[in-house]
Order: sequence, then structure tokens, then C-alpha cells
Amino acid sequence: QVQLVESGGGLVQAGGSLRLSCAVSGRTFSSYGWFRQAPGKEREFVAAINWSGGSTYYADSVKGRFTISRDNAKITVYLQMNSLKPEDTAIYSCSAAKTWVGAQKGWYDHWGQGTQVTVSS
Repeated sequence: QVQLVESGGGLVQAGGSLRLSCAVSGRTFSSYGWFRQAPGKEREFVAAINWSGGSTYYADSVKGRFTISRDNAKITVYLQMNSLKPEDTAIYSCSAAKTWVGAQKGWYDHWGQGTQVTVSS
């Protein structure tokens, strides 16, 4: 059974940092993505990583501030978030796809429950 379990969310002041983790069990995938959903808004793409080659892809809104990475041995995907802004407040979810799909939300077929990130001003 495939499971994606996020952790690391919390409350942080603007300008601070958080690192989210996504522990994966059941199998490995080619694509891992982080998405976020703020209240009243649609879920939006944040970052993605190709498991085998390590290629990464970011939303323009987080480029230069967020870094997605992976630990092959632990089958864990991370999202390091620096210089956080109040507009980054959202529920962050990790996702997985069998092929490389980058930012294509509709092609991810496994999702975690999400972790809340709140950035105060």
C-alpha cells in the first residue's frame, strides 16, 4: 500500500524557514511534487523533483527561496523553505506520479494528507 506522510509544518514569522518532509512507503515513483492550497484558493504547484535524475522544477513564486531535494536511501522528499512570506501560508501536500510529470497536477495519482504552514507578518 502506497503512503505519503508529510511532516514539518508549523507557525513561523515572516523571513523564517521551515523544512517539510514527505516519507514515502510502498514503492518508488519517478515524480515527486509539492503542492499547496490556501483557504478559498485552488491547489497550486510549488516544486517537483525527478527521482532518478534529480531534475527539479519550481513555481515562479518560490524560485530562489524554496529547494526540493530527496534522500534515496530513506525514500523521503524534502522542501526547504526560506525567506517565508505570509502569502506562503497554506496546507502543503506531497504527491507522486509513476512518470515524470513536473508541474502537471492532474497527473499525480498519490497524495499525502498535508501539513499546515502558517507564516505570520
